[in-house]
Amino acid sequence: WYHDNLTRHAAEALLLSNGQDGSYLLRKSNEREDLYSLSVRGKDSVKHFHVEHTGTSFKFGFNEFSSLKELVMHFANQPLIGSETGTLIVLKHPYPRQVEEPSIYESVRVHTAMQTGRTESDLVPSAPSLGTKEGYLIKQGKIVKNWKTRWFTLHRNELKYFKDQTATEPIRALDLTECSAVQFDYSQERVNCFCLVFPLRTYYLCAKTGIEADEWIKILRWKLSQIRKQLEERSATLSS
Repeated sequence: WYHDNLTRHAAEALLLSNGQDGSYLLRKSNEREDLYSLSVRGKDSVKHFHVEHTGTSFKFGFNEFSSLKELVMHFANQPLIGSETGTLIVLKHPYPRQVEEPSIYESVRVHTAMQTGRTESDLVPSAPSLGTKEGYLIKQGKIVKNWKTRWFTLHRNELKYFKDQTATEPIRALDLTECSAVQFDYSQERVNCFCLVFPLRTYYLCAKTGIEADEWIKILRWKLSQIRKQLEERSATLSS
């Protein structure tokens, strides 16, 4: 649950989109070399607390701990008090850095849960894997075959696209359970293109670079493989 170079903004986005009350992670602070930041989600916000490394211990507020595990164990049993609102938060769900998912996108994460007072070795999965990715892609129109830049977000089994990154309502949400294939496409005059095949339409998308296109293809293919696996398991359960 130590995320080396995660920014404050990325930590907030990660915990708010995939976390739950009590989810936490540790990251480097941008302020000083000897400072870390403990980011904790409580209700609908993420609070950040300084952890100072003295060389021999970790100082947190008025408390001092010989190790990070000791700090976490302490607050797993005692509320962590947010100074601004007084909201009580308990460190319950560590957000791990290493997960068995595609390594091509740093925001791909998996939940784990820790019961209060348990040690890190007792961590168990509590939710299905959640691969996420977002970014600008150029999309071909359905009727008029022109190309427009759109902001895409991938979350769970939905690929949404928006007019731009500031838009709150998507133009469309594509259900990946209906997608049959994702592959590079060389039929267009543009480069770095790939397509998503649906029953009623094939979507043609282009990325800025070949590497970026490859990242989208890999994570989308991984999504489709997970969907197929879930359907196969469900079918096997029903038939038994």
